[in-house]
Amino acid sequence: MAGRRRTETGLEERLALNRVGTFEWDLTEETLDLDAAALAVFDIAPDAYDGRPEFLLSRVAPEEGARLGAAAMTAIHTGRSSFGAYFRVRRRDGEQRWTQLRGRVLRDESGTPLRVVGIVRDADADRALLAMTSPVQLAGWQRMTTVLQGTADALSRAMTVDDVTAVLTGAGGLERFGADGLVLGLVEGDALQLVALAGESASVLDELKLHRLDESLPLAEAVTTQRPRFVTSLRELADTFPRLGPYAKRLDLDAAAFLPLVAQARSVGGLALLFRGRDEFTAEDRDLCLGLAGIVAQSLQRAILFDGERDLATGLQSAMLPRHIPKFPGVEIAARYHAAGSGREVGGDWYDVIPLPRRRIGIVVGDVEGHDTQAAAVMGQLRIALRAFAGEGHPPSTVIARASRFLAELDTDRFATCTYAQVDPGTGDIRAIRAGHMEPVLRHADGRVSTPPVRGGLPLGLATEFEQEEYPETRLDLLPGETFVLFTDGLVEHPGRDITAGVKALTEAVRNGPVEACAIAEHLSEQVSQARPTTDDVALLVLRRDLDPGTPLAPRIHQYLHPADPQGLAETRTALREALEDWGFAAVEDDVKVAAGELMVNALLHTDGGAVITLEVLPGPVRRVRLWVKDRSNVLPRRRTPGEAATSGRGLLLVNAVADCWGVEPRGDGKAVWCEFAEPEPGTETELEPGSEPPGGRA
Repeated sequence: MAGRRRTETGLEERLALNRVGTFEWDLTEETLDLDAAALAVFDIAPDAYDGRPEFLLSRVAPEEGARLGAAAMTAIHTGRSSFGAYFRVRRRDGEQRWTQLRGRVLRDESGTPLRVVGIVRDADADRALLAMTSPVQLAGWQRMTTVLQGTADALSRAMTVDDVTAVLTGAGGLERFGADGLVLGLVEGDALQLVALAGESASVLDELKLHRLDESLPLAEAVTTQRPRFVTSLRELADTFPRLGPYAKRLDLDAAAFLPLVAQARSVGGLALLFRGRDEFTAEDRDLCLGLAGIVAQSLQRAILFDGERDLATGLQSAMLPRHIPKFPGVEIAARYHAAGSGREVGGDWYDVIPLPRRRIGIVVGDVEGHDTQAAAVMGQLRIALRAFAGEGHPPSTVIARASRFLAELDTDRFATCTYAQVDPGTGDIRAIRAGHMEPVLRHADGRVSTPPVRGGLPLGLATEFEQEEYPETRLDLLPGETFVLFTDGLVEHPGRDITAGVKALTEAVRNGPVEACAIAEHLSEQVSQARPTTDDVALLVLRRDLDPGTPLAPRIHQYLHPADPQGLAETRTALREALEDWGFAAVEDDVKVAAGELMVNALLHTDGGAVITLEVLPGPVRRVRLWVKDRSNVLPRRRTPGEAATSGRGLLLVNAVADCWGVEPRGDGKAVWCEFAEPEPGTETELEPGSEPPGGRA
């Protein structure tokens, strides 16, 4: 025991001569984190350091600080990746010691500097030892500096605990440490959780994945006492730690370094480096291991904090979003949310699905300005208010205007964008409004994808501030089998890429993706996950109207005729012809096409929007087909008697002549004109007399 104390005392003396610490300088937050060894280099008590760069200037002569700052600023602002400098540090007892600093500048994809990471060393120790050091020893110190800097660089971009373990156990991890095996454990309450095992034989320790944090195993002892242990015989070590015995025989390794991972005087975990064929640890070897432990400890502390902050952020966000999406007959709805990949930055993106009077559905996707807890708080209040306004049965324009007024009256300077739509699952009628938000994407039943130009106004809050609360509505028809996609800009905005390219990529993903709403949402979510970490949240809502093919005895088809689309007339006639042939109504094909042509042209000429065409079989003693043409006009058609020279007014006369019966029905904000055609009996032309009175009366 006395020999062990003498060995550890000698190690401490060498560390006093050759301290190596790590630092991380956050250029955005203007904070400078130093590990315990770096604080020792500057001779700063841990409880006295406030984490600000200015604090260190009090320990550096002004001319030295100017020279150090010049070296750092030159590297940061000229695009260089690294820099180094020597400067003198004034210790608390007044002594000045030379110190070496080596830093690496980390930038984002656009080249903006974000952080500087690196190491600091007591250079006086180097000078004192150079006089008595051989070239071999000097080469060892240079190797130590290279390994430490390389490890710091490799871990500098590790954000999560998984990232840290990937660096340590991934390609080149063991080679970087010159080890044959590695074990990484994290402190979990009063237990040590082994989160990484690397090396051919290290897997035998899998049985110890979670064990009590006591001194029955060497790594747990190192964590508990915060003192390293270096051994050159694992079998002999088993005499001190009997619990290790069964594993030491199976490890097929000789030496090990059990290192505590200490950050801010607290043990966050332990690192064991395992070696084959090593029979000693030189002073340089031990210093290197301790330097590596300091770098890993700092990275783990940052990663643990990040994971905790992300859990807090995502938990807060999910608590403010709907816990489940209600089910409605006639439609399938799916929603997804992805948090941004940066710290505790909670976004203000949200989605909601709202049951409305008259069996309608309100759907909304929105984004509150900012990425902080205030944005999330405002989002929660705004979502509840908009839901209340919509639930009262107001039209979309009123709902959005009131939501804008509500946001303007909150004690905040935030604004919000959103797209809100009311959907009638029975008819497919959509009344949509945008408040400074992205246009939705519509996938048609024939596979086409479009971005319908939904009108709108200013973002919520700003509209009230500028007294422009008028939000015009856009009417859309969602046919059976068609899909409506709402999203926030995080889905299409990526650093270094134009948003137009992002929208194009989204439409391609919707076009080539699966059909069902849940499958589409998952397909788009996978693309978001592949692009992580992103700088913005993503809210996504997909609504698909169920297919309505009828039944085998009563099939039906639906077509949407777009305004001012002559090609659409021909495509619809083709679809009607193919359906009539498939259903055995080829005999009435010409009559149906004549009636359809007249009704479709009337809808396009005399209404502001398109028309929905439905052809269906009516089973019964006499099989019939019924043709529906639905439009947005409330003006009911009437049959006229045009003069001989008139160029219009004969449409309904033609329909009356070729159809067995016809009629018109009001449909909410529009109407539906229908006509029926009976399947002729063999040897007859028609079952019903042309123009006969249909059940329910003739229009």
